[in-house]
Amino acid sequence: MLICTLDPRLPSNLDQNVPQYKRDFRRKYIYFRSQAAMRPVPGQCHIKVARNAIFEHSYNEVMRVPVSELKKRLMIKFDGEDGLDYGGVSREFFFLLSHEMFNPSYCLFEYSAHDTYTLQISPHSKINPEHLNYFRFIGRTMGLAIFHRRFLDAFFTSSFYKMILKKPITLEDMQSVDADIYRSLKWTLENDISEMGFTFTVDDDRFGERVEVELKPGGKDLDVTEENKKEFVQLSVQYRVCDRIKEQFEAFQAGFHELIPEDLIQVFDERELELLIGGLAEIDIEDWKKHTDYRGYTESDQVVQWFWKFVAEMDSEHQTRLMQFTTGTSRIPVNGFKDLQGSDGPRRFTVEKSGDIVALPKSHTCFNRIDLPPYPDYETLSTKLTLAIENTVGFGQE
Repeated sequence: MLICTLDPRLPSNLDQNVPQYKRDFRRKYIYFRSQAAMRPVPGQCHIKVARNAIFEHSYNEVMRVPVSELKKRLMIKFDGEDGLDYGGVSREFFFLLSHEMFNPSYCLFEYSAHDTYTLQISPHSKINPEHLNYFRFIGRTMGLAIFHRRFLDAFFTSSFYKMILKKPITLEDMQSVDADIYRSLKWTLENDISEMGFTFTVDDDRFGERVEVELKPGGKDLDVTEENKKEFVQLSVQYRVCDRIKEQFEAFQAGFHELIPEDLIQVFDERELELLIGGLAEIDIEDWKKHTDYRGYTESDQVVQWFWKFVAEMDSEHQTRLMQFTTGTSRIPVNGFKDLQGSDGPRRFTVEKSGDIVALPKSHTCFNRIDLPPYPDYETLSTKLTLAIENTVGFGQE
């Protein structure tokens, strides 16, 4: 886990009784908000939009106003409505706008390979000739929301957050982008591919046309061997996750950093950035329990009863962290836990009896599963679960 107490920029006078992960996040958040670049400037910034054309109107308004003006107090007004913006109107504005900006029907974003509620940049956005302007607008809008302490009703793949933070992309990030290619690349690492005839190229689908792309200069003439296959896999991941959307992401980034300095945002990790952008999800514990499966346990088993007691006694932030730990995201489908998705389609949350009682619980985010050992008492279960949630590296689940 990223321990913030080692960073001399961050404050250290926080209550030591709160969990470590929460101390870390609060410390980072206090530092982030205390910097001069994140302080609103005097005055007001008036933005007027129509509800039935919120995307286009917002694009015109947000891109028209100088960045220095956008740092003033936001005063949002919906056309034909008299409501004064004391915070509620701007919250609704960002909520409604995020539903439009990230709507896959605009071809700017698409759903991840896992589900229909986690988003990623679409490599096919070029179908819209103005797409780069829109990505700059979306970046500016996301920065605007963070600057003014508002949330967007949207959640993204882990690779998207990591790209914002300039963190390395790994094979595991490929799962949410393309599950089939992830499995193929994983197979490549685990098997002898000497006789497969692979070269340092990938086939890309560009509007129905199959195009061969070299992963490095001269790649079509370079065979993949046991000695260089790790490089082949890493370059394949880099291309699939990052290079295909390089122009789009750079445009987004340009807009985002107009309001949020690069060095400041990098104090967070990808899970914390998700919370900074999307806020805490409101979790319905009864709905969660109702749509949970058990392996090796039954709902009436004592350990299962202790598990739900532990969940119910958590605060909302801790519940969200548990969601991130077990499913990879804090995002809950619109229709609740019954629509939870895994890497291979619908996949209910599952509690599996697995592991030694001295071990910490493990999670398998592709399958929305937690491996919960048969702990002998509630205190042990509570301690082990807390440690698992707080001390995993970037929620580095299996």
